[in-house]
Parts: sequence; structure tokens; C-alpha cells
Amino acid sequence: MGLHYRRSLASRVTLLATIAVGLAVAFVAAAAFITVRVQMYDTLDESLLTRASAAAESEALSVLTAQNVPSWTLGAADVRIGFIDASGDIRTVGRARDSVDLGTPELAVARGQARYSLRTIASEDGRYRVVAVPTQEAGVALVLAQSLESTERTLEKLGIVLLIFGVAGVVGAALAGWAVARNGLRPVRRLTTAAEDIARTEQLDPIEVEGNDEIARLASAFNAMLAALSASRDRQRQLVADAGHELRTPLTSLRTNLDLLVQADKRGGLSERSRNELLEDVRFQIEELTTLIGDLVELARDEPLPVAVEAVDLAEIADRAVARVRRRAPSLDFQVHTNPWWVTGEPHALERALTNLLDNAAKWSPPLGVVTVTLDQGTLMVADQGHGIAEEDLPHVFDRFYRSKESRTMPGSGLGLAIVRQIVERHGGSVRAGRWDDGGAAFWVEIPGAADQREPAADEVSRLS
Repeated sequence: MGLHYRRSLASRVTLLATIAVGLAVAFVAAAAFITVRVQMYDTLDESLLTRASAAAESEALSVLTAQNVPSWTLGAADVRIGFIDASGDIRTVGRARDSVDLGTPELAVARGQARYSLRTIASEDGRYRVVAVPTQEAGVALVLAQSLESTERTLEKLGIVLLIFGVAGVVGAALAGWAVARNGLRPVRRLTTAAEDIARTEQLDPIEVEGNDEIARLASAFNAMLAALSASRDRQRQLVADAGHELRTPLTSLRTNLDLLVQADKRGGLSERSRNELLEDVRFQIEELTTLIGDLVELARDEPLPVAVEAVDLAEIADRAVARVRRRAPSLDFQVHTNPWWVTGEPHALERALTNLLDNAAKWSPPLGVVTVTLDQGTLMVADQGHGIAEEDLPHVFDRFYRSKESRTMPGSGLGLAIVRQIVERHGGSVRAGRWDDGGAAFWVEIPGAADQREPAADEVSRLS
């Protein structure tokens, strides 16, 4: 079995086609040979029996045989004639060397114990088909023996012909199988060559698809895989490029502030107030850099890490997120109206998503503004009183590193809302952005759940783990 699978696919197809056709040819040849052989023997037996019966009823038979007349005078030039009586005595017509050894079946016919006998007897000069029938003389049976030489020669020639054509058929089947395998597997070889070229050159160019058969479907699936791989590579490159760009800004500011601090120390130092302001700026930049790195790690992760999911109340998570953001934006008024909504998920991830939405609302809200948070029937809404989201920005607010023109001068990396979408979709939900009644921005989050607590379903656990 191991040797079979070490062969090429084309050779296996050729071998299987050859074996299948060889077996079919052998079966047909054997069936034809057996059919012809049986038919020839049946015809011979019928002819011998008919001629023996007709000769046995002839009144001149005893006269001609008593004079030892050759068999051809009886119209039986291709047979040998003899008689056997009830006592076992045998008389032959013609020369003694033409005699055939007779036995019990012919003796039974002479004694009236059988209507006739028909069998094959081998002698020194060949094989004979022998028939015995009773004559008009009581106790005597007529025996006709016909040589099987011509019949066996014919069957031998037939066997040789069938063997020759059978071998020719097997050879033709092998050639046809090789041709079919070579032509049929050409798309597979082309696909294999393309895969090897891609592995060698890393050029993810799609291959040409021909026809609509299984190979074409395989090629289409391969092209789809290439497209997904190319898109993933492009996203990875874009992520690296954007991350480098976003990291460069806080790092540059951090280095500049540290250089200023070092130069100031060399000149006698800064005032206490200026030094504290500079250190506060450095601390803020470090915090921004830490947040940015955490966001990058979260978004660059191909698969979420294994987590312990549980049934959690989204209203309780929203209250914790509001309490955290309220400490960072004490001038804002957070109006919260939530009803219980139990979902299956990871509490820390859900809290981070809601915190990002609230931080975004706090960043865009005017001083003493109002941030509205509602949760009703599984729909969580976070709205602010800022200037809202422009129509051209709505389709892109959840894209990685996307920042509108107004936000490019403000702190942030453009990753917060992308993380919100990733977490919500991982929990089987959806998030969308729009404008609030007051003209500000609004975000709606919908996560499957129920108003009362329940145990997590198996499919929910498998989706999140």
C-alpha cells in the first residue's frame, strides 16, 4: 500500500485503467471461449447422435459391415465405426489401428440398459468423441467415434486470437489511461506548479480557471485562498505601517521632552512648576504609548486567547464602565438608564468595549456636556452632545487607525472603536454609528442575550473560547 501511494497520480490512474480493462478483457475472452467451446461440442454431439441413429436403422448396415466396407461408403468418412455386442465383443469397420477402446457405457447400450452413450475417449493417436446407439439386431450397439483434432485445433486458434486481441486491448488501455491521465491531470499539474511558484516567489497572483469541473472548483477555491492570504498580508503590512506611524509620534514627543529635561539640568535646571509640567507631559505620553501598544496587541492577535466565559449582566458592566470614565471626566453629566440584559461572554472584554465607547463620547463632549447611556431589550446606546460624525466618516469610524480631520489634532490612536467592533462581533453582536437627536454622535451595540439569567449554551461557549 505504501509503494502504491509513492507512485505518481498519473501512473496510478494508468495502472488502475490497465488492470480494469485487463480484467474486463480476460472475462470477456474467457466467456467467449467457453461459449464457443460448449457450442462446438453440442453441435458435434448432436451431429454424431443423429448420424448414429440414422445408420443404426439402415437395413444394409449388417451386409456392408460384414464385408468390412470402409466407413466412407456409409456416408461417414470423418468417423470411425464399430460394433459391440452384449458379451463385450468388439468389431471394427476398417483397419485395426483405427480401433478405439470401448468400455462400460457402450456395453450398457448393447445390453439395452441405456438408450445411448456419449463421451470423450483418449487413445494413442488422439482424443475422440464416441457415441453408441442400439441397432436393429438385438444385443448389438453401433459405435461412432469422431476425432476431436479439428475441433481442438479450431479452439486453439480461437484461444490464440483472443489472447492476441486481449493483450492488444490491455496495451491500448494502458496507452489510453496514460493519455487520459496526462491530459486530465494537466490542470492539477498547473495548480501544483502555481503553488510551488507561490511558495518560492511569494507572489500571490491568482491562476487561470478553465471549465466548471472539480478541478476548476479546486482552482477557484485555491484562488479564494490566495485572495484571503493576500488580504491578510496586506492588512498585516498596513497594521505594521500604521503602528509605526502612530508609535512614532508619542516616542518623538517623549524623546523631545526628555532631551529638554536633560539640557535644562545642564543649564541649572527648570523651575519646580515647569519641571512638574514637563514630567506630567512625559507621564501622559507614556500612558498614551502604553494604551496604543495594548490596542495594537489586541488587534494584531489572530485568535482570541482562551477565556472563561460566563453569563454576565450587561447593565452591571455598563455601570462599572460609566463609573470608571466618570472619574476621568468629572465635568460631564452621565445619564444612565439600563435594564438587566444577560449575555454570555467575557466580562473584562465587554467592559473594555463599553469603556472605549464612553471615552470616545467623553472626548467629543463639550464642557459640562451630557453623555447618555441606555440599555433596553439588548440594545445599548451611548450618545454625546458633540458636533456628531460627518456623513463621509460614518463608513470608516470602526476602521483601524482611521481618524477624521477634526480628531487628528486630538489625543488617540484611532484604534478604540476598532477594538469595540472586534469584541462585539466576537460575542455574536453588532455595532453601528449614527447621529443623536441633539446632533451629537451615537453608537448602538446589540449582543444576543435574554432579560433573565441563564446558563451559557454550548455554541456560545465554543464561539468565544
